[in-house]
Amino acid sequence: MDIKTIDLFGKSLFSWVTIPNLVNMHTPMPENEAAFVYVFKGACMNYTETTELNLSAGNSVLAKCGNSTFKTLTVNNQSEYSAISIRFHKDTLEQIYTDTPSPFYKTKNTPLSVNSVKIDVAPLIETYITGLLSYFNEKDSLTEELIILKLKELIALLLQTDNAPEVLQIMKNLFEKKTFEFKEIIKAHIYSSVCIDDLAKLTNRSLSSFKREFKHIYNDTPNNYLINKRIEKVAEQLPSSTETISSIAYDCNFKTLAHMSRVFKNKYGVSPSEYRLSFSEKI
Repeated sequence: MDIKTIDLFGKSLFSWVTIPNLVNMHTPMPENEAAFVYVFKGACMNYTETTELNLSAGNSVLAKCGNSTFKTLTVNNQSEYSAISIRFHKDTLEQIYTDTPSPFYKTKNTPLSVNSVKIDVAPLIETYITGLLSYFNEKDSLTEELIILKLKELIALLLQTDNAPEVLQIMKNLFEKKTFEFKEIIKAHIYSSVCIDDLAKLTNRSLSSFKREFKHIYNDTPNNYLINKRIEKVAEQLPSSTETISSIAYDCNFKTLAHMSRVFKNKYGVSPSEYRLSFSEKI
């Protein structure tokens, strides 16, 4: 992993990270920190307690303190991943907004329900990121004043994107840690591609303690419970959806149609196509 950084007030502010090989990491965001991340090359999956974000080159995300896991993906037989990260530190922001109004500390509206939001990147943000790349090669020429201006510029740009309402909601609650109950995290990821190991990390538990807690709450194993919920969703969609059976299977996070069909027949005694046909015959 290659990391280039630009600091402000003794803390890492801008980071340019390049990862040449596939990785899967637990990446919690500490309290009093948040970040804007722009994917420059490659792709990744980022899971928080309540979201699953598939990010590729040109995508970005704004994330506040909270729990998350991250894994890079192979795209066109290439596994290299590169991203620009801009960190928001609470004390740094308080310092740079000493003499001017801050967009972060206004009266809160509704309670925050998520810890991250995918940003629809505007051309101005793409231009901002491209210009930022040259800064990493001119670190000795950068002044504190210039770095502060670049940070404020990003904040202003984010508040002008199509996601401005979500961005502002996160900014208003930027350093208020949102905690999620065990059941909330499980419910949010029933149809997610997150693996059981990473799901355990999102609940801040070891794999063994996660399985014990899961068994205590749901009286089932995580794998069996999730598969049953997903196959029930397939059965719910088959009569009413115009999508193909394959599309429904993938939407419910079955990796193959054959696997879904096998599980479906074990549970309902008929194939998915026979199940769908039985409803059409009643019309």
